[in-house]
Parts: sequence; C-alpha cells; structure tokens
Amino acid sequence: MDNPLRIVIVGPGRAGTSVGLASHRAGHEIVGVLGRSNVIPRAATLEAPVLEWEIPLPLCDLIIVAVRDDAITEAAASLAPIASTAAAAVHLSGLTSVDALDPLRQAGLEIGGFHPLQSMPNPRDGAAALDGASVGITADPPLQGVLEGLAISIGAHPFELVDAQRPVYHAAAAAAANYVLTTLGMAERLFAAAGVPFAAARPLVIQIVENAFDLGPLVSLTGPIARGDVGTVAAHLAAVEAVDADLASDFRAFGRATARWAGAGEAVREVLG
Repeated sequence: MDNPLRIVIVGPGRAGTSVGLASHRAGHEIVGVLGRSNVIPRAATLEAPVLEWEIPLPLCDLIIVAVRDDAITEAAASLAPIASTAAAAVHLSGLTSVDALDPLRQAGLEIGGFHPLQSMPNPRDGAAALDGASVGITADPPLQGVLEGLAISIGAHPFELVDAQRPVYHAAAAAAANYVLTTLGMAERLFAAAGVPFAAARPLVIQIVENAFDLGPLVSLTGPIARGDVGTVAAHLAAVEAVDADLASDFRAFGRATARWAGAGEAVREVLG
C-alpha cells in the first residue's frame, strides 16, 4: 500500500487490538505493543514486539492510545518521556477530549482522536467489523489527513468529529446501540411469553432498520401509537402487565417516548400515562 504507517499500540485490549489487527492486515506495520497486562499474546496476534514503559519507543508515525477513558491522561504522561521518536498520537475514545493527550502534545507530538463507531467484542471479530464501519476523526491537518487515510485503508468511512461535541455524539452512539438492544430484549421476552421464537422477528427488525437509514426514523415509524389506535395501545399495555409488571413499566416508558417523538394525539398519551 502507499505510505504505510509505523504504529505503536498502547493498551492492547479489545479495541486497541482490533484496530491494530485491521491496520496490520491493511499493510501498516505494528512496531510495538505497550501495556500493563495481557500484552504478550496480543503482541503475538499483531506480530509485533512487546515494549517496556521505561525504554524509548521505536521510530513510529502514530501512537494509538487504547486505554480506558479515565486512564488516557495518565498513559499520555507516562509516554511523554519515551515518545520523542513518534510523530503523533491518538486515542480511541468517543467521549474524552483529545486534550487528554496534552502531555504528548507538550512533548512535541500532534494529537487527535480516532473513534471507530462500531462494536468490537474481540480482536478477530472487531477487526472484521471495522471494514465498512464509520470512524470519527478529530485532528488538525496534516494529522487529519493521515487519520483519514488510515481509516480508508482498513475499509472504514471517516467523518469529522468536533472535539467539543464528543459527549453528545457518544450519547447518540449509546442510544443507537444500547437502547436498540434494550428494546430487542423486551421483544424477546414478550415473544417467549407468546410462545413465538425471537428469530421470527429478524426480517421485521432488519427491514425497519433499513427503512430508518434509507427514509429517516420518523418517516419509518409504524404501529398503533403512530396511527393513534388507542384501543390497541391499551390492549398491549394490559397484555404486557399480565406477563410482568416491571416489564410493563418499561414498555409504558418506551411507549411514552415514542408518542412524544411521533407527536401522537392526546388520547394515546393519556392511555400511556
């Protein structure tokens, strides 16, 4: 590939190793792995040497800091004395400001953010999932161009992420991932109560998600709340209550949120309480 990067991975957990593995497969060189635990097997996965905290880093174009959010600044401070051979550093957090890497900026490195908007449950599946994923880039030129090139090389789609907007962006990502799973978990429980396999809903869910991205979420909304079908909404609430009162409370809360978002009529909102 053109202009392969020499990369050091700091914090070889699921995200760091996933990004490292995808980068290695794309033709970039992982010149070292630095961490506190589980370093040797993850370095072997990346075909890279294990580094020591007290020893200067090898010559590299990019340090990828993949530690947990509350440890980024501490890691940056520990790296600063040994990072004179590095050109730039990024972290993988979607929430934390790139200013958390300020000790490395003070040491003369360019700093930025590289946040894969994707679930990475383990290095193998995580690396594969990055192909086609989106990646939020926070950096000034010329590092911005370097990071966009890295994203494209692993098959991802880079987009600009303004540093000050990271908290609301991360909240949106959490809603898109976790809240979807919460509703599917609720549906799984109710299908089970009806004696219907959860897998029966797969085509419905896939089509709804495709509609949301093709047409927009609000335009794609269907069902009794959107139609203002008060009787059906009331029947749903009674049925869920009979299954589990706590589940009914959650079901009602999701219904209220849907009604407010859809601009449903007063009669529907009254039924939902």
